[in-house]
Amino acid sequence: MTPPTSSSTVTLNINGEKHTLTVDHRTTLLDALRDRLDLTGTKKGCDHGQCGACTVLVDGRRTVSCLQLAVASEGREITTVEGVAEGERLHPVQQAFLDLDGFQCGYCTPGQICSAVAVIEEHAAGWPSAVTADVRPEAGPPPLNTEEIKERMSGNLCRCGAYGQIAQAVARAAAEASTEKLTEETTV
Repeated sequence: MTPPTSSSTVTLNINGEKHTLTVDHRTTLLDALRDRLDLTGTKKGCDHGQCGACTVLVDGRRTVSCLQLAVASEGREITTVEGVAEGERLHPVQQAFLDLDGFQCGYCTPGQICSAVAVIEEHAAGWPSAVTADVRPEAGPPPLNTEEIKERMSGNLCRCGAYGQIAQAVARAAAEASTEKLTEETTV
């Protein structure tokens, strides 16, 4: 009988590019991104899924990459902070973070940005949060006010305490996304 192997070859689809690598079954997505693919925008904070510094998007959903195994990520669409911009044009969330000083030391910023991108999409899709007053589907999305933003971003910690600017940046990017969507709908 052949002993089981402790590694596998996986193909990861990251930021629209396929990367094939052999990884130990215990390798986290975070370690594969940083150590094997040199995508160091994603940060290792607590390495326990508690701080959100390693947040990436997996199939459009927020994921703390320190708890996601690389082998379990095969076949999924992974977006890191390096992949949220459109070419040289920053994503509206990135631009809002720059314009409104949504960072201080910057360590948590990549995870905050990835989380904010997902928050805006989740809100637009009508997903309620713990502070949403009316969770009936027919009520539609609640206003994306400061209370909603803070609740939805609560999985991402900032040691510097830039929460006020982060909430403003998310609100601005959400308003721009909403305006963009309205413009697209009226021109179609």
